[in-house]
Amino acid sequence: MADELKTSRNEVILAAGGLVWRDGPRVRELAVVHRPVHQDWTLPKGKLDAGERWQDAALREVLEETGLTCELGVFAGGATYLTSRGPKVVLYWHMTVVGPQKFAPHDLKEVDALEWLPPADAWTRLTYEHDQQLLTGLLGKGKG
Repeated sequence: MADELKTSRNEVILAAGGLVWRDGPRVRELAVVHRPVHQDWTLPKGKLDAGERWQDAALREVLEETGLTCELGVFAGGATYLTSRGPKVVLYWHMTVVGPQKFAPHDLKEVDALEWLPPADAWTRLTYEHDQQLLTGLLGKGKG
């Protein structure tokens, strides 16, 4: 049992997600999601399935967590951090919504809310520094 625990903690968790954009009334807005289990605000993301390409996982996870069909844009960056299950690597792409903008996640226990915010407001809403760092370059300096 101890060896199994060591192995699982040493495996790197691979995940992908998106910085999902839409044109708001005055500025472009970014989607941030709320996860009730963790009580946090984050960017939509999730683990890669076996053999899945990073970009395909990013689009699938955004669809599962938000219900939004998106078009993949340019690579946005990555984040690495340690979770209780082991080290995690997440790669993100900019995405634009191409279908209806109705929030319809596959599982409300996983994601129960989505907010569209201007980048500076999204920076403030995000719970984790590794998420905020993805936006820092877009804002010029700090949170804008």
